[in-house]
Amino acid sequence: MSLAEDERFMRRAIALSRQAGLIDCTGGPFGCVITRNGEIIAEGFNQVLTERDPTWHAEIAAIRQACQHLQTVDLSGCTLYTSAEPCPMCAAAVYWAKLERLVFATRCSDTAAYAEFDDSTIYAEIQKPARDRTIPHQELLRSEAQIVWQDYQQQRDRTPN
Repeated sequence: MSLAEDERFMRRAIALSRQAGLIDCTGGPFGCVITRNGEIIAEGFNQVLTERDPTWHAEIAAIRQACQHLQTVDLSGCTLYTSAEPCPMCAAAVYWAKLERLVFATRCSDTAAYAEFDDSTIYAEIQKPARDRTIPHQELLRSEAQIVWQDYQQQRDRTPN
């Protein structure tokens, strides 16, 4: 991918962030595009406020759209361009989706400084053992849930019905 192509795709992600945060006010100013073979296959922007959903981040929206477009959960060979360094949730989604490359514009420190989108507490929390986190975590009915996992492990056909 050439620098000119990277810049073109990033400018689109930044335009989506402006649309989301300043024009439509759907959520914070976050925009994202996903490309494959030099073409945009998906776009997303923050819609946390309009959808009343704290997970409706630009990256998540774009990943969902790309997976639907390609009819797969494996986005190998795709690049994600996002207007801001991904939060922990979106960073994890990038790995789950097996994206080949991630390109971001602003850093986490920028979003924390400009708009109080500070992910540092979340990063600190997820590094702690579950018992030490500020939101209480309780294990319950593990043996019953393990049966489902054991059955899943044995199931050969995992395609949707």
